Amino acid sequence: MKVTAIETHICHAWRTNWVFVRVLTDDGIHGVGEATLEYREQTVAQACKELERYLVGRDPFDIEAFWHDTYRDVYWRGGPVLMSALSAVEMALWDIKGKALDVPVWQLLGGRVRDRVPCYANGWFAPAVRPDEFAEKARVAVAQGFRGLKWDPFGSAYMNIGKRELNDAMACVQAVVEAVGPDVDILIEGHGRFNVPTAIRIAQRLEEFDITWFEEPVPPDNLDALAEVKQRVRVPIAAGERLYSRWDFRALLQRGAADYVQPDVSHAGGIGELRKIAAMAETYNIAICPHNPSGPVANAATLQLAACTTNFFLLETMSNDVPHRREISTEQARFEAGALLIPDGPGLGIDLRIDEIAKHPYEPRNLRHYTGALTQIRPPDAVSYFNPETSNTPKK
Repeated sequence: MKVTAIETHICHAWRTNWVFVRVLTDDGIHGVGEATLEYREQTVAQACKELERYLVGRDPFDIEAFWHDTYRDVYWRGGPVLMSALSAVEMALWDIKGKALDVPVWQLLGGRVRDRVPCYANGWFAPAVRPDEFAEKARVAVAQGFRGLKWDPFGSAYMNIGKRELNDAMACVQAVVEAVGPDVDILIEGHGRFNVPTAIRIAQRLEEFDITWFEEPVPPDNLDALAEVKQRVRVPIAAGERLYSRWDFRALLQRGAADYVQPDVSHAGGIGELRKIAAMAETYNIAICPHNPSGPVANAATLQLAACTTNFFLLETMSNDVPHRREISTEQARFEAGALLIPDGPGLGIDLRIDEIAKHPYEPRNLRHYTGALTQIRPPDAVSYFNPETSNTPKK
């Protein structure tokens, strides 16, 4: 079997545009991957096509050789665009291998250590603004089965935060905590936008709520600042969604800068690279909690990793999504009692419907983090996705 081509397909998904790849072979088997890089989708799609010259004519089973040759030969190493493209193509190769051997990818990675993975919800809050609106949305999410809720309550604050803004943020957190009770994980997102004294000040205020973690309190390119925050606060710190390889995570781990690490399968190098990052983290007794807000193929790949990674802790899910998510792929995400079940179909257990994707062409989107529009993360017609009341069984 030899690789014959790489296709790229962009699908508008309101908040972003999903970037999918298909790797084709002369045996008729194809694999799918995802390289969704928010706000740079067209750039990463072109990068995926540029990887074609490294792969056409090669055996798709030689995944490690392809990864190594591509990463080394690019010379500039790392970065979000190359690593997202490499991630997508790499996961498509795993998909081909699993399909050819008629086994799920997790079986190729040593077999599973669990049959379900606990999840927390993101996006559950849209379009709440006031604390009482957040509280009501939180009650709905918990009623749907989620046992963890993540959100950014900090409005348009950047680097510093005023007393009123901070008090408003804490009122929002308090309203949610009181609404859902003590047994639900509370995860507070910082989006990497505060300086050290502000992050410490916020973390000190968060202590009273017994949160599970404070995520990306400072910019991701200053690991010394992140380490300082972690050393000076008493809430757990999570980070890593904007790190792009085992070399980036080595620096994070060596500094002791986080309690939980959050690699993204679509950005950090793909399935094999996340396995290596997880193994590195395990030597520090640190769990991985992958960043996973993207599309259905990235979710499928992350579930394969969850199956066979011993130090896997929590998985991010978007609790609702655009209605056409059900139409553009064969995703079958089964959610029960706060967990996603690990699939057992061959490969990644998912395929793309190219004709349906074409109905939702690319539309540009800009970052919302500093505009106060963070709660506009879901479209008005968003449908509840990962909960037992709304089946994800794909159309025939």
